[in-house]
Amino acid sequence: MDISILGGPILGIIPLGDIVLYFTPFNLFMFAAALAFTALIAISSTESQVEAEFGTLKNREVKVDKAEFKLRRFLAIVCGLATAGAMVTGDLFDFTLFVTLIGIVNIGIVAAVKEIDVLDAAFQYGLIAMIGTLPLFGGAALVLAATGTISLLQIVQIPYTTSLMAFGSILFFLGVAGETGVAPFFATKAEMFRTPGSPFLLIIHLSSLLVIVRTIEILLIINKPF
Repeated sequence: MDISILGGPILGIIPLGDIVLYFTPFNLFMFAAALAFTALIAISSTESQVEAEFGTLKNREVKVDKAEFKLRRFLAIVCGLATAGAMVTGDLFDFTLFVTLIGIVNIGIVAAVKEIDVLDAAFQYGLIAMIGTLPLFGGAALVLAATGTISLLQIVQIPYTTSLMAFGSILFFLGVAGETGVAPFFATKAEMFRTPGSPFLLIIHLSSLLVIVRTIEILLIINKPF
């Protein structure tokens, strides 16, 4: 499917060696949203979390200490920048790198938490994310083998979809699903949000949403109507 149909006319192309960025109204909006949220995170402080004490009617306040706050803020900013990069890259391989980086920093955002349930969920999500790298990069490699390029601007000009491209697209989507922790893998990720640390945890939600939307656009570029 043509890029102009999916995201509107191409507003600009920035070649950075092997990395090529392109901007359409669609991905430029997602790029700006990721950067804007990242900027808000950079100037925000964590909120205190109020939890009910089991077996009583009392509440307890859970705060994030300064060292943990700095680490989470840094990783949340990295996650936001990686998400923004994934929105505008015109290179399939660079997109997989950005998605993998997002998966790594998502684990890091909650890695300093001193709660067993949260750390256990992060560990399980980390296993899924590591397993997801195989179909993620494997799918991109199959698309490269079928088309001879990983440039989306070149792939979109191919008038047909081969069976190898379709199979690579399926693996690619499974890899993205594993890295972002969406269905059917969301169960390993849901428990991570029990930890205090808003608004840093929100970037995990936002990155998953934007990456999935961009993945659908990429899959439509790779797979043409028969």
